[in-house]
Amino acid sequence: MTESAIKQQHPWVQMLIFVGLTFAIIGGGYLLGAAIVVAVYGVDVLMKIAQLNLNDPNAASGLWILQIVSTTIPIFVASYVFAKFVAKDTKEYLRTTFNFPWFLLVVIFCVMLVSSPLMEALSNINQKLTLPNFLAGLEKWMHDTENQAQKLTDVLLQMKSVSSMLMKLTVVGLLTAIVEEFMFRGCIQTILLKWTKNPHAAVWIAAALFSAFHLEFFGFLPRLLLGALFGYFVVWSGSVWPAVWGHFINNGTAVVVSYLYQNHKIDFNPDDTHIFNWTAYLFSLIIMLFLLYLCRNIAAGRMKAPFK
Repeated sequence: MTESAIKQQHPWVQMLIFVGLTFAIIGGGYLLGAAIVVAVYGVDVLMKIAQLNLNDPNAASGLWILQIVSTTIPIFVASYVFAKFVAKDTKEYLRTTFNFPWFLLVVIFCVMLVSSPLMEALSNINQKLTLPNFLAGLEKWMHDTENQAQKLTDVLLQMKSVSSMLMKLTVVGLLTAIVEEFMFRGCIQTILLKWTKNPHAAVWIAAALFSAFHLEFFGFLPRLLLGALFGYFVVWSGSVWPAVWGHFINNGTAVVVSYLYQNHKIDFNPDDTHIFNWTAYLFSLIIMLFLLYLCRNIAAGRMKAPFK
């Protein structure tokens, strides 16, 4: 296909190609990951993982292999291959430029910290949503999927030492942030922007796809907001790295807090969704909106950063 033909591709064609490419590479990654698990630990361990029987330490290690080989690496490969060889424009589709005010990262750090109460409020609202009676089967499937995802997360985030915490901070915090932002705010949001010609539509549709991708339906609303925040960081800055930074702060905080709780360094359970009150929710919303205003203006060069 010539470069001019690629430029003339309708965005929905690009989306179909990207989705097909992603599923194909993830499928191949799963087969490779399963083969590695079988070679290292045996078929029994792979079967235990499939049955979510994760009490065996080898099953937990095998799960990590599957997570990295069948999900983390394939998402990165799919995004890069699409941008490099299909769209033939890695700069536009991955947005890896570092040309943005560095003080923006400080403000984004503050945004992520003060957003916690608002995320909790959205989570509580989400948990109370119920489907009509005729969709009871669907709701049960959603609950089962949510429980399975939580069980997998609990196993992946078991940390008994600082070294295990640092390893999971790197994989869950940093690598996951990079590959998911390349996928959703890089390729998908760029395709949607070309399709809709509206940055707000592109941001929110990509955020909805990002939230649905995790198959945790009763955490859909807070993850939707997170996806939108990351999307606007990219739109305002023109770079994927502010979104990666925000994503890393969110994931990394979860890893560190889980480590501290598991090792009795803090008392509150990170899974508790009743830490804050309505005053904190309102304060979180007001401060976050103010910080987002600063983000937009700093990124656009309408406000000077305290340092360069």
